Amino acid sequence: MITFLQGTLEESWPGRLVMKAGGVGYEVVVPLLGEGDFGNIGEETKVLTHHHIREQDQTLFGFADEASRDVFRLLINRVTGVGPKVAMSVLSGLSTSDFKQAVVSGDIATIAKVKGLGKKTAERIVLELSDKVGVKQAWENEAAGNSLTPDAVAKNDVLLALISLGFKQVEAQKAIDKLPAEMVLSDEILRAALRLLQG
Repeated sequence: MITFLQGTLEESWPGRLVMKAGGVGYEVVVPLLGEGDFGNIGEETKVLTHHHIREQDQTLFGFADEASRDVFRLLINRVTGVGPKVAMSVLSGLSTSDFKQAVVSGDIATIAKVKGLGKKTAERIVLELSDKVGVKQAWENEAAGNSLTPDAVAKNDVLLALISLGFKQVEAQKAIDKLPAEMVLSDEILRAALRLLQG
């Protein structure tokens, strides 16, 4: 699984990059929003990726930050009928923060405006992410980050990461709650929670 590429940006097109890393050129599909986030041609850059494998092909999807990649993975793994193409359309039509806000507030109309999405798909996205996955509360906490303590922010970040990895919110929250209070670093909390969930 390819989780990121670090190398030279060789080409940049709307929705597509070519990265040279280790002497190999990788084509990466990226959201239309924020294309400038990946730097200029000829510059050293890092692109977070999701390596999608199907019977007929393999595609690398690229993201400028963890939040965008997490949203992409939530959409393709947790929302019925949403594949990589639709998930990339969402990230091309809305910023990550605007999308999260729309899900939290149940703003189906905003999500439905994304090219390639209809009202039914927008409703399903809001319903399944809010109710079934339970990401709504975590995103509300994230939006209120300034009023949370640093360790609460770290635990919320870990909760979102675990949900994007496919764990149910209730299970993930129980694992986090079992950890010692002195754990305050996100990486440390994530590793410990994963050990509990997989053990």
